[in-house]
Amino acid sequence: MNIKIMAEALLEAERTKQPIAPLTETYENITVADAYAVQLAQIRQKIDTGATVKGLKIGLTSKAMQEMLNVYTPDYGFILDTMVYDEAGGLVAESFIQPKIEFEIAFVFNKELKGPKVTVQDVIDATDYVVPAVEVIDSRIANWKIKFEDTVADNGSSAGAILGEKRTLLKDIEDITNIPMIVKKNGEFLDEATSSAVLGNPLNAVVWLANEVSAFGISIEPGMFVLSGALSKAVTFETDDEFEVDFGLLGKVNVNISNEVVKK
Repeated sequence: MNIKIMAEALLEAERTKQPIAPLTETYENITVADAYAVQLAQIRQKIDTGATVKGLKIGLTSKAMQEMLNVYTPDYGFILDTMVYDEAGGLVAESFIQPKIEFEIAFVFNKELKGPKVTVQDVIDATDYVVPAVEVIDSRIANWKIKFEDTVADNGSSAGAILGEKRTLLKDIEDITNIPMIVKKNGEFLDEATSSAVLGNPLNAVVWLANEVSAFGISIEPGMFVLSGALSKAVTFETDDEFEVDFGLLGKVNVNISNEVVKK
């Protein structure tokens, strides 16, 4: 299995905004291990050209997203500095291929989390604070026709992140499994969910991630953030759309789709 060729094909699709056929069709024998190797090859190439890792994302943690994409196992991907957007700056739809937006809780860490034996208490101890967040997902695979290996190879179908401003300590959250979320699009109700949608508890998702990435010698380092997974289905967006996402105690995060964007 030629990891380099697959990685280059996905990088070229991202550069040209011309999606490719599913890797699972072109390379029928691709394994999950191959897919993660393809993902890492792309990330390493981007790091070699100046990008830095700011965080990690966990995908496919909620039933809504699993059913939406017909993929039933969590996965992960990397968030680079080139993928982090400022809340005030908004997003440009044309910057992506076939984007969607997800709504989730982000954990920011002040201690290292290194698997393979990370526990919920370890995650609590290592967390600095949590913030409301959105993730932009995009697929370099045509028409989102993906199987698990396709989305893994494609960096968990990740394309960007916006973190809200309000910081909340875990000790100030009475029940992290019962954080409500209400989403408005263009001023009208769009969706709602609670944090229990994420593997029953967002902390469980971070435990899963820390232990999973350890197989590749990766740890969650101080200063990094983790997008713990979407609470509800991803939705498409267009220029001039506005989203307001209210996480109750955790505060709000707003996203405007405009013609100009400000990067962090």
